[in-house]
Amino acid sequence: MGGKSWGSRALVFWCIVLSLIHVSLGSKARHFKWEVEYMYRSPDCLEHVVMGINGQFPGPTIRAKAGDTIVMELTNKLYTEGVVIHWHGIRQLGTPWADGTASISQCAINPGETFKYRFKVDRPGTYFYHGHYGMQRSAGLYGSLIVDVADGEKEPFHYDGEFDLLLSDWWHLSVHEQEVGLSSNPFRWVGEPQTLLINGRGQFNCSLAAKFSNSSVSQCKFRGNEQCAPQILHVHPNKTYRLRIASTTALASLNLAIGGHKMLVVEADGNYVQPFAVNDLDIYSGETYSVLVRTDQLPSKNYWISIGVRGREPKTAQALTILNYFPTSASILPVSQPPVTPRWNDYNHSKAFTKSIFALMGSPQPPKTNHRRIILLNTQNKIDGFTKWSINNVSLVLPPTPYLGSIKYGFNNAFDQKHPPDNYDNNYDIMKPPVNPNSTHGNGIYTIDFNTTVDVILQNANALAKDVSEIHPWHLHGHDFWVLGYGEGKFREEDEKKFNLKNPPLRNTAVIFPYGWTALRFVADNPGAWAFHCHIEPHLHMGMGVVFAEGVHRVGKIPKTALACGLTGNKLN
Repeated sequence: MGGKSWGSRALVFWCIVLSLIHVSLGSKARHFKWEVEYMYRSPDCLEHVVMGINGQFPGPTIRAKAGDTIVMELTNKLYTEGVVIHWHGIRQLGTPWADGTASISQCAINPGETFKYRFKVDRPGTYFYHGHYGMQRSAGLYGSLIVDVADGEKEPFHYDGEFDLLLSDWWHLSVHEQEVGLSSNPFRWVGEPQTLLINGRGQFNCSLAAKFSNSSVSQCKFRGNEQCAPQILHVHPNKTYRLRIASTTALASLNLAIGGHKMLVVEADGNYVQPFAVNDLDIYSGETYSVLVRTDQLPSKNYWISIGVRGREPKTAQALTILNYFPTSASILPVSQPPVTPRWNDYNHSKAFTKSIFALMGSPQPPKTNHRRIILLNTQNKIDGFTKWSINNVSLVLPPTPYLGSIKYGFNNAFDQKHPPDNYDNNYDIMKPPVNPNSTHGNGIYTIDFNTTVDVILQNANALAKDVSEIHPWHLHGHDFWVLGYGEGKFREEDEKKFNLKNPPLRNTAVIFPYGWTALRFVADNPGAWAFHCHIEPHLHMGMGVVFAEGVHRVGKIPKTALACGLTGNKLN
């Protein structure tokens, strides 16, 4: 009996070893050399300065396989500002210094300097990258990061081809003017974007569907080589295509629809979900989805793909491109009008979609209980007359020394050692503007015991103006979290009984709806210092974020170049 037991254990051991060898042999290091620079482009048919990589806008697409290592030499060719790149959705297991968050995981890369990122992409999925210094995402610093399944593995669904749709918004006001306006008294809001872009392309002064418009906008006439000409999706009839959709928007919440076609949602933020069919799809800044589209319509026609604004009263025209069926010419425009975007404030429509997302059977399930609960109240406030966003009445201001280095090497004077509050005054009325709008700056962090389970309740509230509560998509670095539930009004203790612990989706970005709450659960099992913030660029610029630190003493060697500023720069160099 003992011999059989030993033999079975040995068999299991060697199976594990062989599987690890298989993964190791299949993975590879993928090397890139990038230069970030400003350049002239016409993303919406008007010429402006954009931030690009190696002469490209958007930046080059990274394609890798699960288990691969990305080695990125990034050179800052900007003249007067630093730069970092965040690899959105990549957990950075063992490499928290490569997360690409200025003042949190690393120092900004100075003009003329080169920094080498090295990290593993451990899971397949649809991801992207973007600048995380100032508001450089608004300037155009972003691109796609696609991770395919490892050799020998299969997706849980079939498709014949795929397309990437990178969605963004675009202003004619420069990012520097936007930043100055947000930091001014009187406050100057950035306004609604002038144009929505699909893969960096949109049309401001003309429309692909002018004949269906009530306005005097002219019909776009393209030869096809213009920088603002739409990238057309060429398909064959009776095939299944995967659309990988990512929203890098600085502000806009979006809705995507394809005329005459349903979409089957199969992936969200790099995690498989229970497939469900939709006519249109809401996507918030920081989110990614994969949908399957069956080309089962008349091949003698072409069909609109439309992107419209949700959650804010739209002053921006839809972005359009075309689903072109072979053998029909791509120059033949669809005969019907583009899909109509649901009304901007139809939140029931948005909530119905969001609440339809469940984890695919077999996905990791959340721990049944938590060790700590943190409730984060989102409010708009004033500090010395300046308009800010605050979390539990603290508006985040990042320190000169990156948290990762100052915590690991014990620089206790590098930031405020007083922890921010885990909750807010229970008497606070979330349905009204704050009675006392004054807030305070801070750079304290939430220190979380390693390997514990944390619940975060994102609580929305009324802004400074009466009857205004905005949508906020929140993104967590270094982790996925389970979305346990959504609710209306103020979160109550009894709401925990409604949590979905059976099949909650794993995400890295989650939305809170106006005057509502969203409940998240994650395990603090990834040593590092991690940003958690609203993914709306102006809101983060105005202080809407927090920092979680867990197990930093467990972090291995950090490259000196990651910490070559502030107190760590003086100590380590």
